[in-house]
Amino acid sequence: MSKSMRFQILLLSVAYAAGLGAGQAFAQAGGREAQHPAQRPPEQHGGGFIPPHGPRQSAPAREEHAPARQAQQEHHQEHNRDFRDVPEHPNAPHVHRDGEWVGHDSGRNDRRFHLDHPWAHGHFSGGFGPGHVFRLEGGGPSRFWFSGFYFSIAPVDFAYCADWIWNADPIVIYEDPDHDGWYLAYNERTGTYCHVEYIG
Repeated sequence: MSKSMRFQILLLSVAYAAGLGAGQAFAQAGGREAQHPAQRPPEQHGGGFIPPHGPRQSAPAREEHAPARQAQQEHHQEHNRDFRDVPEHPNAPHVHRDGEWVGHDSGRNDRRFHLDHPWAHGHFSGGFGPGHVFRLEGGGPSRFWFSGFYFSIAPVDFAYCADWIWNADPIVIYEDPDHDGWYLAYNERTGTYCHVEYIG
């Protein structure tokens, strides 16, 4: 076989392989053309976004209800609440790229976040906001840790962190302006957040 014949066979093989690869990529993209990351519209939450600041303090409640009635209303509202403000968003408290903290609007008197002894284990001193991204190192909702700091998710928020990866997810801590003794742990991967108590 001549050199030119071998070269032509080699070119055909390479062209065939490239065609198969392109076909597979097309099929994996669901028949759609793959978009360059810069051409895709940005996700509105998660996916590497870190809020520049925590939530703003909630406006004071206009009307005080009797404590038992208020607790009953809060319980009913929270269990029937849907946080999906658009269909693609999670049904959990989350943060939009414009800095809006969806779901952080229950106000200072939310009994679910009342602690008899706020900051009983001291204050978290590892740093807040986008300049302080931590990697979860283990645990679960009732006790997790990173960089020698330990936290616990508020029991009422357990369902909102069911998809967190407890030994890998990037977490940013923010101060909670409404609930004494609580911080907010924002998951950079999912774009969701939960109320957390520092436990040492």
